[in-house]
Amino acid sequence: MKAMAVFPKEKAVRLVDHPEPEIARPTEVKLRTLEVGICGTDREICSFEYGTPPAGSDYLVLGHESLGEVIEVGPGVTRVRPGDLVVTMVRRPCPHIHCPACRADRQDFCLTGDYQERGIKESHGFLTELVVDDERYMIAVPAELRDVGVLVEPITVVAKALTEAWKIQQRLPWVPTSIPGPGVAQGQKAVVLGAGPVGLLGAMGLRNLGFETFVYSRSPAPNPKAALAEALGARYISSETATVDELVEITGEVGVVFEAVGASKIAFDVMRVLRGNGVFVFTGVPGRKGAVEVDADLIMRNLVLKNNVVFGSVNASRENFEAAVRALGDFVHLWPDEVRGLLTGRFPIEEAPRLLTGRASGIKEVVAVGGRT
Repeated sequence: MKAMAVFPKEKAVRLVDHPEPEIARPTEVKLRTLEVGICGTDREICSFEYGTPPAGSDYLVLGHESLGEVIEVGPGVTRVRPGDLVVTMVRRPCPHIHCPACRADRQDFCLTGDYQERGIKESHGFLTELVVDDERYMIAVPAELRDVGVLVEPITVVAKALTEAWKIQQRLPWVPTSIPGPGVAQGQKAVVLGAGPVGLLGAMGLRNLGFETFVYSRSPAPNPKAALAEALGARYISSETATVDELVEITGEVGVVFEAVGASKIAFDVMRVLRGNGVFVFTGVPGRKGAVEVDADLIMRNLVLKNNVVFGSVNASRENFEAAVRALGDFVHLWPDEVRGLLTGRFPIEEAPRLLTGRASGIKEVVAVGGRT
């Protein structure tokens, strides 16, 4: 069957004829891959910055943002059935008994680093025609979300980050201890750094919670990303027309900064907008660039004197995936055109090499492996 693979030793990216997987255990499920999203991680792997093939293979099948249809189930499967739409989790737990995170099915917090990630690290991904995996890693997606279901995995970045941020804020005696729901943050402000897919989905998540939201990104308006941000009720500000000092004047102090740009200099500069007790969450990973100059004394002073919290968030648990499915349903209800507008191109698998090695031409490009283009 067709698969899109990277060959790290050869520094090559090409379509391959990959062996068709078969169900081998009672709780395994076979999927027909419908769509796979292309993201910055995939492009970085195809630039040979990282990406590790499984043991014994000289290539890694790419793709971790997936939507599939169940076509066969093992005799022990109870969660899904043929015809269901599912997204499949990315990370698999490490084998070590002494890792409490993985033993508790929270491999997103793995302590050893010996986990596997489908399409990224030591496990083939989903950019292929058929996939087999255990049902414990599959999350059902309602049929009415078929045309946008491939967005679930990137929304998990938002779901996990905002859930963890809310848990941190529960250290404050006036913050509700319940799971955050729509409108709970009315009257509070947030800044999103970056207007890529994760940044815009982050803006949706923050707006859904009730935050007055500002999106700070490079390209000057008007542009499609700015228009989409404004349609959500967020305010778009370009870093080419407003410095960080001017951003502070526009926004005032904010309670949450959601970083989704992977640019360390601007991220540390924007930390100054955090008000007392504010939270800054990193979700982007900077490329391998030179050192940047930051005012470390100011950052440390603010963290201490303002009781600020800075944390990073990566990968996601089943809970986060399930929350992402619910959030996608909320987003489609609130902003149907804007959610669908994130998906700016669907392409056949034969075009995957170009998508993976070239510059993105839209907000989110998708490979329609077994679906419509």
